[in-house]
Amino acid sequence: MAAPTLQQPSFLLANLRNDSTTKPLLHRCQDLVKIIDDYPAKELHVIFPWLVETVFGSLDGILGGWNLRLLQARSHEYNVALEFLSPSGPMMKLVYKLQAEEYKYEIPVNYLPGPVKACIQQGVLPECPLFHNKLQFPLSGLLTLNLALNPFEFFMFNFAYCLITPKPPPQQQGSSTDSAYFVLVDMYLKYFLPSEGSVPPSPFSDSRGSVTAPSPRSTSVSFSGYGVHSPSLLKHHIFQQPSVNADPAAQEIWRSETLLQMFVEVWLHHYSLEMYQKLQSPQVKLALLQYRLSMSSMPSQPFTPPGSGTLNTYQEPFSPTEEHVLVVRLLVKNLHAFSNSLKPDQLTSSPPTHSHTHTHTSPLEEFKRVVVQRFVQQKLYLFLQHCFGHWPLDASFRAVLETWLSYIQPWRYTGEKINPQADQNRTVPDKWESFVQENLLMYTKLFQVLLNRAVRTDLVNAKNALMVFRVSKVFAQPNLADMIQKGEQLFLEPEHVLHHRQPRGYLTPNQGGSFLSSRQRVVTDMVFRVKSHVYALEGQDCQYKQMFGNELRGAVMKLIQIIAQARQTAKRISDHSNEVAASNSFLSWFGVGSSDLNNTFSGAEPEESGECLKKTHEFLDRALEHLCQIFKLNQGQLTQLISTLGSCQDEGNCKQLPDCIQGENGLILTDLGRKQIISGQRRFDIQYQGDPELQPIRSYESALLVRLLYRVSSLINRRFGAHMDAVCSRPDFPGRLCRHFLSDGDSAPRLNQSPLSRRWSERPRRPRLSLRRLASFRTLMVLLLIYGLGAILSFSPVSSSIVILTGGFLYGLVLTLLQDKLKTH
Repeated sequence: MAAPTLQQPSFLLANLRNDSTTKPLLHRCQDLVKIIDDYPAKELHVIFPWLVETVFGSLDGILGGWNLRLLQARSHEYNVALEFLSPSGPMMKLVYKLQAEEYKYEIPVNYLPGPVKACIQQGVLPECPLFHNKLQFPLSGLLTLNLALNPFEFFMFNFAYCLITPKPPPQQQGSSTDSAYFVLVDMYLKYFLPSEGSVPPSPFSDSRGSVTAPSPRSTSVSFSGYGVHSPSLLKHHIFQQPSVNADPAAQEIWRSETLLQMFVEVWLHHYSLEMYQKLQSPQVKLALLQYRLSMSSMPSQPFTPPGSGTLNTYQEPFSPTEEHVLVVRLLVKNLHAFSNSLKPDQLTSSPPTHSHTHTHTSPLEEFKRVVVQRFVQQKLYLFLQHCFGHWPLDASFRAVLETWLSYIQPWRYTGEKINPQADQNRTVPDKWESFVQENLLMYTKLFQVLLNRAVRTDLVNAKNALMVFRVSKVFAQPNLADMIQKGEQLFLEPEHVLHHRQPRGYLTPNQGGSFLSSRQRVVTDMVFRVKSHVYALEGQDCQYKQMFGNELRGAVMKLIQIIAQARQTAKRISDHSNEVAASNSFLSWFGVGSSDLNNTFSGAEPEESGECLKKTHEFLDRALEHLCQIFKLNQGQLTQLISTLGSCQDEGNCKQLPDCIQGENGLILTDLGRKQIISGQRRFDIQYQGDPELQPIRSYESALLVRLLYRVSSLINRRFGAHMDAVCSRPDFPGRLCRHFLSDGDSAPRLNQSPLSRRWSERPRRPRLSLRRLASFRTLMVLLLIYGLGAILSFSPVSSSIVILTGGFLYGLVLTLLQDKLKTH
């Protein structure tokens, strides 16, 4: 962060620096409150950059500041930070106090969003008017450019940038939505973008009176010498026009616009080099060409750092975190609530025929009418498109998904109280048809990208199944699919229909052609508005794929097939788990149950068992119903597809395996098999196939006893191994009885073993004694109960031991006799 040039050191700043390392936060804030009230703006101007850096951290991430993103409600400093930084708190009072004196503070251009920085370094005006006429040109080259911001802009830039600055992992786990930073964002949005009333005026004043909005700056000095000859390329602030500035209410509106532009630019204005090149408007490309031609014609060129002024300088890896996405969702929800609070008469009035009504329209109402389409739509679309394509295939994608669903459902943020039961089948009101059509790509293109994710996601996982269900439920709302389909039909209208209406071509919102602005609307035809929206976001040469076309219908049928396979997989896992639970019944406490330590299904994740599997089945069933409603699928064909899929899969594990080929050392996965595993369609039944005595120690076993009993049994087996072999090799009844007690119980043939397990299983297994069951807490508890019962019946420990051994021998004797009887039958 660059501090303003000082003529002499400030003793106040020195004292504050010293206190920052010795005093707790509460005492420091109390001191700052007194300083802000008592000191003049000239002294406060010196400490302001340092204070902002102390609170939010440095832009390079080296200094963490107050760590607002890690500050949770359980911390003692939480309430202190919120009170100091609240929209009407001491920090904002300092901002307003400095704003009245028109001080400036510098931000290096290198910290601006990648597209803005690349645009400036090429010598072209950025499209966002927030950065116009604020550049400070040094003599050393373009890479050292600074941006001069007023106090409010400087504060909001650092506050917004705090979210994307790398931070160390938190010492204590806590939800990011409970952090002080998240709460402060919500407070600022509700304060400066109010759903009810107007933006509160500044409650503070000084000798100069109330704070006034920054006056419109001249465009004649912007990028002088950079070859930009057309200031008309700019899209100026809608509230910096002379007719609006004359309105006293506009004196406070500029803060709302500045806050929103800072949040959008810092949080959303990031995308790849390819997207940056694609989004360059023809005017900007022309201006860049003029600049390069003018520079090449100059006899002597000023020194420019290597690589500056070229697209190669734009290299910005963009990997938003889950916290980043959650804050963006908070922004979207507040913007919808702010925009939907527009008065009905202002919303329905048409500018060409009701232009006289806008003489009485307040700046805040005008701002509500254009805020979503002009300031947010394009950058949020690019942000979500990037996240859809690059986010990991795990449950953390839920944050991105809910952000998208929040944007495409503005009717949920109208302030109306809706009955939860009635909301399930609530029809989308007809008044939202224009929003759906003017945001067509938000619905259709992102839905298509989501389909590509869904077919590669493990839908057996309940969290992933829930996301598919959520999307299908939203798009299955009555009337929504018809609105989307009508929007597609409008876009596919023949081009010749529009030639006589708009000879100048399609204007993007960033080029001053906002189709919602009463001052800039070119034509009210819905066909033109839909086409303008698509061309503005995807370019004039976009190849649009219909959401209800044959190609996408095939992709939906593929998803339905994968959902059906995931349902069957979940049912198979659930049935297997129920069988295991039934076999390990209460009788197993007494040793009657299965003796196989592997008798638990290990192919499922922790969240894929029990109730979670039931939820998975329910989510997928509902998703299938919704997809049929959205795309008007024939229920009979769908049932036949699912039944055919079920008949093709045998209940045996051999046909549930992923696609493999038989190699010399066992099964080898094919590419189709890998895809089946990744998508969760099929999986291996993973079980332990080694020596049962060497299995990992389980949670229900005593580690000390397992190791001790293994040594004892190994000593006995080495000492009497020959005698055991001789007795167990006998074909008579004593031999069979010994084989029952001295076999390892794992001689059942296993299918599809790994090569290592197969080599181990092919070795001759000698009879041996296994004492590992005695290390089980269940067995120890049963023995303790028997000894306790014996003590009640006046049995000595020796007598109880004899009873236990006799009972075990008789149990084995009975099982051996029953096995012989079954074999004879």
